[in-house]
Amino acid sequence: MPALPSSLISSLSHAPALTVPETAGGLPAALADLPDPRARRGVRHRLTVVVTAAVCAVVAGYRSYAAIAEWVTDVPAETALALGMAPDRRPSEAMIRRLLQAMDPQLLTAAISVWLAGRATATTATAGRAIAVDGKTLRGSRTLDAPARHVMTACEQATGVVLASTTVDGKTNESPCAEHAAMA
Repeated sequence: MPALPSSLISSLSHAPALTVPETAGGLPAALADLPDPRARRGVRHRLTVVVTAAVCAVVAGYRSYAAIAEWVTDVPAETALALGMAPDRRPSEAMIRRLLQAMDPQLLTAAISVWLAGRATATTATAGRAIAVDGKTLRGSRTLDAPARHVMTACEQATGVVLASTTVDGKTNESPCAEHAAMA
């Protein structure tokens, strides 16, 4: 059996195919409790609308902020309406980028993981469920002052859904973290 990816983007890419009503109905509800980091004045697009559109773009294979904005611009009018966007007034690349960069990544990952886990448990049997644990060094996370960030991720093998992810101390590897998590 080939190794499964352990990043959120890879998990979203391997998620079961969704129709617009399923996506628009379930994901915004999962994102509803996320705090909006923007000031209330001047907000033109609801947080759930922008993040739902970004997740849909990632599922469709778009990876950069510019690509996500391109997907949002090119999506058909009926899809835009189903996602909560006015067909003639869609979020810009700069707005999508600023919003996603300002959001708490842990809260966003947790909300999307809960949504994906709910979809996975609704579509797959839990008998014989296998969870893979893997550690990765995040490319591009090294700075002049800090080494690259190393994370450990738990992923359900049948669906590829990331269930949890945690930072691993730079002085060790993921084995002690996995043992600690198994004991908890």
